[in-house]
Amino acid sequence: MRRRDLLRTAAHAGVLSTLGPLATPPGVPSAPAPERRHGLRIADTDSNFEREPLRRPFGFKGGYMSEIWQTAALAVSADGTRRIGLGTQSVLWSDARVFATHSESGGNALMYAITERALALARDRDFTTPVALLEGLLPEVHDYARAVTAQPDLRMTFTLNALVPVDNAAWLVYATETGPEDFDAMVPADYRPALAHRHHEVAAVPLMAYTIPISEIREAAEDGFFVMKIKIGQPGTQEEMLEKDKARLSEIHAAIGHLETPHTTNGRLPYYFDANGRYESKESLERLLDHARAIGAFDQIVVLEEPFPEALEVRVDDLGVRVAADESAHTDADATRRIELGYRAIALKAIAKTLSMTLKIARVAHEAGVPCFCADLTVNPILVEWNKSVAARLAPFPGLGLGLLETNGHQNYRDWERMRGYRPCPDAPWATPENGVFRLGEDFYRRSACLFEPSAHYEAMFAPRE
Repeated sequence: MRRRDLLRTAAHAGVLSTLGPLATPPGVPSAPAPERRHGLRIADTDSNFEREPLRRPFGFKGGYMSEIWQTAALAVSADGTRRIGLGTQSVLWSDARVFATHSESGGNALMYAITERALALARDRDFTTPVALLEGLLPEVHDYARAVTAQPDLRMTFTLNALVPVDNAAWLVYATETGPEDFDAMVPADYRPALAHRHHEVAAVPLMAYTIPISEIREAAEDGFFVMKIKIGQPGTQEEMLEKDKARLSEIHAAIGHLETPHTTNGRLPYYFDANGRYESKESLERLLDHARAIGAFDQIVVLEEPFPEALEVRVDDLGVRVAADESAHTDADATRRIELGYRAIALKAIAKTLSMTLKIARVAHEAGVPCFCADLTVNPILVEWNKSVAARLAPFPGLGLGLLETNGHQNYRDWERMRGYRPCPDAPWATPENGVFRLGEDFYRRSACLFEPSAHYEAMFAPRE
């Protein structure tokens, strides 16, 4: 009996993909996908969500979140396959204006309504791969999202965030019905060159938000974490923000700047700054970088992510640091534009912009010779494995020689340990970092990080229909 017949549920998912033929990285055997005369079809969908509280207010982009909604999308194919796709919502990250103009629950409800709409539109659509369904759904879903949020220029990332559970469900249906259920085999040939590596180690990157005490940052470094993602762009006016960021950087550098690591060419801890688009001028950012030089921290900046609002299109290749695009690279076309402006890294977020769009962005970056890494959205433990599956296959990040994966759920969710129990293989050795790295053996690749194995917790969210 096929696994799809054993699954009792899956998450309400509107399929949005059209990637192309099945593909396998070099040296990884896989069975060819059977030809389908009429493609795949989602016959029924359902959805649900859970509210997960945070340990403390989580601050970035000048705002603070207190909880994060976890969405689940169930997709039932015409052939009876039932699969659940998961998502984690971040209204503040995806469009801070929606967060600012609604209550926290109200903003989350709007995003959830968009997921619902996508699932309704996905029903009875034929699709051949999960990139064509996304390409077919995205324009209509984004129009709906702009209407319900009353934001005519709503950021595309807001809609993509809402589409993640739908896209994931579509990928799981696709893998189940075309076979085999294997991450490498699932990736279509056109996108395989960008995911051709197999790292044995991936750096685990913790997030140091505004409210994280310096003592916890020092403790993380002493525990072996060696890449520090530091949130800059604190609340206040531009001048207040700059002074707060300078003071924060001084405190952090005084606490950990002298520590050593074997993972970098200079032996020093690399800093990863994330401004989330808060710097409104290049001059302000240059003043922060001048401060970093003055205190001896500049040479430890391995990447500076998303410094400017996306509407501010300025060249960044003269700043002396590697600048990465994150939320401004909504799509592959946006990523191309950022690369033209001198951005020399792309933060991929399969867990925030859909796996389908992430594959397209990764291909653009790979063809341009621009390195990628995987950033978090404070997602649940199962989605960490989706992100890790991408990070494990990217080319090594310059200066480090291994893949990068930000994961901060363990720092921010109040009930992280309970959530870890929702994974189908909670005790897998690759799931927990050791001395700042995830160690990925053959079992990680052979089992595809357990992505295709059912989670009893999320299955129970969908009672069988009469």
